[in-house]
Amino acid sequence: MNNNLKISVVVSTYNAEEWLEKVLIGYSVQTYKDFELIIADDGSRVTTKELIDRYAANYPVPVRHLWHEDEGYRRQEILNVAIVEASHEYILMTDGDCIPRADFVEIHAQQAEKGRFLSGGYCKLSMKTSKAITKEDILNQNCFNVKWLNAIDKLDFSNTLKLGSSVFLGKILDIISPTTPSFNNCNSSGFKEDMIAINGYDERMKYGGPDREFGERLENYGVKGKQIRHKAIVVHLDHPRGYKTPESLAANLAIRKEVKEKRIKWTPFGIKKDN
Repeated sequence: MNNNLKISVVVSTYNAEEWLEKVLIGYSVQTYKDFELIIADDGSRVTTKELIDRYAANYPVPVRHLWHEDEGYRRQEILNVAIVEASHEYILMTDGDCIPRADFVEIHAQQAEKGRFLSGGYCKLSMKTSKAITKEDILNQNCFNVKWLNAIDKLDFSNTLKLGSSVFLGKILDIISPTTPSFNNCNSSGFKEDMIAINGYDERMKYGGPDREFGERLENYGVKGKQIRHKAIVVHLDHPRGYKTPESLAANLAIRKEVKEKRIKWTPFGIKKDN
């Protein structure tokens, strides 16, 4: 393990206090302690700030809340702020609807490697299961137990495999997985210097693939994806996606197509703006 690796865990959120609280509980019981928690908030109401402040007052690691005005979906902009503001050399990106297993940050620290970004997966839960998970279920890790989850609502085969794999089996499954390692904001990490080198996220992009595009530019820069989807586990709580539109998906696909064809590394619509 990279025992001396200091990590900035960036959690994106927007008006979802019920889910964010479960996530905050998850990060309070991590086996790896050398990290800060940054909440990248895309303009949530004041009750989100109150929740974060309440937890931050007595939390085992430093917690910071980065917020900007609600002017519609601007998640990539607040994530770029978080990249710049991150105190540590390594950044773990995740979402405010993804509860981390207790060894989550530890696995990312173990697997971190120069010239690579880590590509984790997630276990998508139904709304029924998402609602059923209590603070105690996170503290005792029931919410990662296949038998416990199945008793509420049946898991599919893929999620059963991720949650039920031993360390050895997880290693084998990540080697033989037909899934290409991609950057997924639910569960991916990399070195801050690499994220800065590609100028962060493309802020033109709305919902539907901005994290994939970010990873594709990392690949063009020479930072290759490394599969950890059966090792680093988060459970993804259910929610509606009102900001998902055909227009945003089409615009994002056009940007990704250009990035692929022209092997683009740097976006002029990122952290630093070309005037």
